[in-house]
Amino acid sequence: MNIGIVCYPTFGGSGVLATELGLALAERGHHVHFITYNRPARLHGMINNVRFHEVTPSAYPLFDYSPYDSALVSKMVDTAKYEKLDLFHVHYAIPHSTAGYLAKQILKTHGMHVPIITTLHGTDITLVGNDASFFPVVEFGINQSDGVTAVSNFLKKQTLETFNITRDIEVIYNFTFPGITKYSFDAESRLEFARPDEKILIHISNFRKLKRVGDVVHIFERVRKEVPSKLLLVGDGPERARLETYCRQNKLCNDIEFLGKQDAVGKLLSFSDLFLLPSSSESFGLVALEAMACAVPVISSNAEGIPEVNEHGFSGFTSDVGDVEDMAKNALDLLLNPAKHDLFRQNAKEKASEFVLDKILTQYEAYYLKVLTNVKTKGRYAGITTTKH
Repeated sequence: MNIGIVCYPTFGGSGVLATELGLALAERGHHVHFITYNRPARLHGMINNVRFHEVTPSAYPLFDYSPYDSALVSKMVDTAKYEKLDLFHVHYAIPHSTAGYLAKQILKTHGMHVPIITTLHGTDITLVGNDASFFPVVEFGINQSDGVTAVSNFLKKQTLETFNITRDIEVIYNFTFPGITKYSFDAESRLEFARPDEKILIHISNFRKLKRVGDVVHIFERVRKEVPSKLLLVGDGPERARLETYCRQNKLCNDIEFLGKQDAVGKLLSFSDLFLLPSSSESFGLVALEAMACAVPVISSNAEGIPEVNEHGFSGFTSDVGDVEDMAKNALDLLLNPAKHDLFRQNAKEKASEFVLDKILTQYEAYYLKVLTNVKTKGRYAGITTTKH
């Protein structure tokens, strides 16, 4: 198939998943066209069957803000016409689902019928999409899509409760990325952050308020009173400056490392002992899945979609949002019991195996064909060329 993937090119979960999905589809012989305003963060070098089409909004002086949506629609139309796309797969509802609808309508005037599949990722529904200024647009875009997927059962349920949705939503989970587990334990690299007798706790996020990174620090403060340990904070965002100030004021700087954005998070996870995710909102918890794939047990909240990934009492523990005391207790339960910790390491990896790329990729391919068949049956699609495997 010729597939157009529309996404944000950033390090956020939706952009990362869209990029990794596109790369995997290309490896299976599909032709993948990324359409966005920058080269996706995980798209490096020249790759067979992959092309990047940059969206460049007009700098016309009439506009205080360049109309990205219009530029995106134009690029989608242009790419579909000249690359003979079979379908668009757009990630994150705002503004991609409505841009897809407009592109589809324009292409119809050229005798082309290119279906739109929208994947919902989380905050496009639970936070941004629920805002009154976006609500009717998001609802319209979802209902006008030819196919809709959500990355967790929680997100599907939340979407149906929040909006008046008139079409089916298929749940296709996020998946573990091939490169995340390529790193083996490296004692020398570990020594850069901790002594052999110290434990390493790690958190990775965009440091927004809903990630509750302050809770991460408070959990660590309680843990290090009983277990020699270090905390690695990976990522960046609006909460970082406040947390750095807190750490300086409370003399925690020798035990907490702010590492900023990192590409090779798998290397850091390979020698970490626990992953902390106390978020107040997670539609799935992709970063927790990455940790589990590296055999790192997860101490998390029980918010929204996280329990679908982190199984309480098996791959880690879940607690109520904000219950720092319980999370610290659970962390210590593992760190002070080596045999139990080793068992949970094995369990975490086993649980992560339920979300392997090949399994999820096959589900997406089947869903693409299902949507294309439905559209063709309704007389709205002129025909496709599929790659046989």
